[in-house]
This record gives sequence, structure tokens and C-alpha cells, in this order.
Amino acid sequence: MRSQTPRSAPPRPRPSPVRLLAGLVAAVLAAVLLSPAPAAAAVGSQIRYTTITSHDGTAIRAKVITPTGTEGPHPLLVMPSAWGTPHLLYVGAGARLAQESGYQVVTYSSRGFWDSGGRIEVAGPQDRADASAVIDWALENTDADPGRIGMAGISYGGGISLLTAAEDDRIRAVASLSGWADLQESLYPGGTVDVQSAELLLGAAALTGRKGETLQNVERAYRRGDIGPALDMAPDRSAATKVDRINANGTAVMMAHGWNDGMFPVGHITDFYGELSGPKRLMLAPGDHATQELFGAAGLPDEVWEGVGDWFDHHLKGEDNGVGAADPVMVKPNNGRGAWSSHPDWESVTGGEQTFHLGRPGTDWTRWQSSGAMGAEPDTGWSHGVRTGIGTTAESGTVLLSGALQQFFDVPTGVLLPTVDRYRAGVWTSPAYPDGARVAGAPEATFTLTPTAREQSVFVYLYAIDSNGRGALLSHAPHTLRDAVPGAPVTVTTELAPVVWDVPAGHRLAVVVDTRDLRYRSESTIGNRVTFTSPEAEPTRVTIPFA
Repeated sequence: MRSQTPRSAPPRPRPSPVRLLAGLVAAVLAAVLLSPAPAAAAVGSQIRYTTITSHDGTAIRAKVITPTGTEGPHPLLVMPSAWGTPHLLYVGAGARLAQESGYQVVTYSSRGFWDSGGRIEVAGPQDRADASAVIDWALENTDADPGRIGMAGISYGGGISLLTAAEDDRIRAVASLSGWADLQESLYPGGTVDVQSAELLLGAAALTGRKGETLQNVERAYRRGDIGPALDMAPDRSAATKVDRINANGTAVMMAHGWNDGMFPVGHITDFYGELSGPKRLMLAPGDHATQELFGAAGLPDEVWEGVGDWFDHHLKGEDNGVGAADPVMVKPNNGRGAWSSHPDWESVTGGEQTFHLGRPGTDWTRWQSSGAMGAEPDTGWSHGVRTGIGTTAESGTVLLSGALQQFFDVPTGVLLPTVDRYRAGVWTSPAYPDGARVAGAPEATFTLTPTAREQSVFVYLYAIDSNGRGALLSHAPHTLRDAVPGAPVTVTTELAPVVWDVPAGHRLAVVVDTRDLRYRSESTIGNRVTFTSPEAEPTRVTIPFA
């Protein structure tokens, strides 16, 4: 988390995303080794290590977890590992599923990582063929039921599971945890490169695997500042482009995601969920990328993995456990450690919307009163220039760390609003909410921008602010103008990440817009200037969804 501090305060050191990933993986592997589930394997399951020969002869290393004391055939669950992790990732959860529910589980190291052969193909056709080959092997070498097959995975494993379900109609149910549905929207949100996520993925691949040709080409281009090859590979590796096939197969799809997922932003998950027409379930709760599910993967108690078990029990075993009758959308507020609430669809999470028109912002960065007003009536005709430079502005935090702090300690990514440099940011504040309020859904902002360069980035933040000006980040969105005409105004409407957040009584909302954020590659360079205007035809405004 990066909280805003006065200008005189030294910058806080930022932890390396690769080290954060390594620490999380180490914690999970330690939990696997210390978890009681594998120790109980002699009672209810058997675990063996094996090699599965894939479609092209590649050796895929796997853990095969077989239930004991129950007669087969057993429903089959196949679990591809997450990016940078081995098949050990799911041993705890797999053992519990085998022992408690009688599943035949095969968890494997994805191609190119750890002990599996081949090279990293970034969920390409080879990876999907691997998953189908693992299913073939399990049907031939275990007492797995060919009519009851499911796939589950975290992150990379969740993405591969969705993609394989689009191509292999034997898969009846999927659980994708912290996965992605649209790779372009994940790694290039708002036309902006997510640097922290890109560096984390590339660093983890270098440490734990062998990069294939596609990934090598993408990395070389990325280092040159060219995102083209990444965008070219994205459609084939996005379940969003294959949703019709998933629907045609009738696959039951469960997705769980963290509000603060810094790698795969939650907005594209809610969009994809809306496109699914078959049985579906969505669980959204506090957390960053995979931080919700990691300890449950090790076999420890976990609400998400309990939901996964119920999902497969209903759709693969036919159990009448309430899954079919329950409202499928479950959300937990991102602050305050509130309880789950259930809804018939994603749209029902939002009860209503309020549009705030943004007035002329002040320029005295030392005073609270210099903020512009967020009001009900349009305020047009003003302009406000934001210059890119070194100064105190807002930020969205650090991938993995910020969301984990919010999840485990209820510590948000913060800002001290009076210290935000009004020459380098636009700031607007709403009236206070005397009884509090619940923001629920995806906020939306509309600005008219006049850039001084062809490519410039802006970042929009929504905060809840207390009486002392201390703010908690609810949501944000990057947006980069590409091939703009310098000096020509352009109106931009951008959707911020969905969130459910309880605004405390007496707090107010604040919108901050600036041109730099350390999570992203900003195309705004020092000296660039973006002017915000509010023309009568398109007044500058923000729409906030409320429960």
C-alpha cells in the first residue's frame, strides 16, 4: 500500500512484486507441508506422483489423489497449476475433496513450469490440449467417471480451465478462482500497460519455468515499448471470445475474485459473467490476486473452497445442497469485514445511481477548500490544467500487497487529500453522508480532455474521505489517449473497477484525476499538460452506484 505523505516525507520503499509472489508461494507450500490433510491421506485418500505424456509427447508431472474406502467410478477433477507454481499447489484442497467427497483429483504442473516439460505457452492451444490429455489419461488409468468431469484452478489454472471448457465438451463444471476472461482487458486496461503485473509475470516465468517462443516475442516487444504482440495473442487466450462455445456446451461456471485483484481487474469478470447463459455463480470479496484462495488450496478452511466443493457436489454429483436454488451472485464489502449478501444477478448489486457534476477545481494544493465541488447540477465553462511532474498525487497501490492489506487487516490504499498537488491533479469532493452509504457497482467518469501530446495517460480515483482529509481508495481506472491530436479536446468516458464499499457516517466521496501512477506505464512525460474542461454538451461528471 502506498499512502500519501507530505512532500517532505521520504518515499517508502516498494517491495518487489516477484519477491511478493515468491513469498506467497512459499507460504502456501509451507501450509501444504504442515496441513493435516495430506497426513490423513492414508485414511481417506492416496497420493502418488506420476508422469502423464501429453498429446505431443511432452511430459506433464502430476499428483494423482485417489479416494479410498469408497467405490467408484469417481467424479474427476483436473487442476492445472497457477503461473509460476507446481502441482503441489492444490494437494491440500485435492486431498480434502478426495477424502470428504470422493473425487478423483489430478493436479499438474502447467507446461513449461517446474518439473513439467515443454515451454510456457501462455494458455495457448498446447496448454488446452494438455488439459484434455490429462483427462484422457485419468479416464484410462483411474476409476474416473467419464460423465462427471470438472476443472478448477487459481489464476493461470483458472484461465486454462475456462478455455479448455470451451473446447472440450466433456467438462461439465468449472471453478475459476482469480482467473481471467479477457487477457487484453487484464494486462492493458484502458489502453494502459500494467507494468507491475507484467514484470511480476515475466519475473516469475524466468525463475520457475522456460519461456516459449510466443512469450519471448511478447517480452522483447514489451521491453521496446511495443504492446502489439501481446494484444495479438490475447483473443485466442481469452474465454470472453469463446463464451458462445461454453454456453453451447452447457458448462456450469463458478468464478471467485478479489475486489483489489491487481493483475486481473474485477470489471472484466463481471462483464464475462453477464455473458454466460448456463449455470453460473460469482463470488466477490476483499483480496488481491489469488490471496483469497491460496490457503484454501493448501487444505485450510476457506469460504471460497467450500463454495467450490458445493459447486462440484451439485453439478457433478447431483447433490441437492442449495446451490441450484440460491441466488448466484455473492458479494462481501471490501471494507469493514461485513457479511456476504446474495443477489439474483450482478446488476441487482446496484440499487440506484447518483450523478455528480464536477465543478471548477481549486489550484491551491495546501488547502482542503481548494477542491472542486461534486454537485447535482452541471457546472460548465471552466477549465483546469494538470501538468505532469514530480509532486504529491494519488496512487492505486502495489499489486498483491495492497489488496492483501485490505483483505487481512482492513488497511486500505490511502491518500491525505490536502497534500495532493492541485497543479498536478484535479480534486473534487462531495457533501458528507451523515448516515453513511454503501457504494455498490461500477462507478463511471466522463471528462473532456485536451492533451499537449499524441499519447497521454490519466488516472481516475474514487476515495472515501474522513473529516481530516484522510482517504481510502474505493476504486480507480487508468485511461491512455492514443493517437490524439495535441490541442484538440476529446471526451472520454471510463468505467472504474466495480466495488462494494461501506462509506462510514460523516465521510464524503472524492474524485482525483492525475497523470502518473507507479503501477502503470504512464505515457505522460514531465512537462506534458492535460486540460480538463466541462462543456455544456458533455459536462464533466461521475456516476456513483449505490446499494
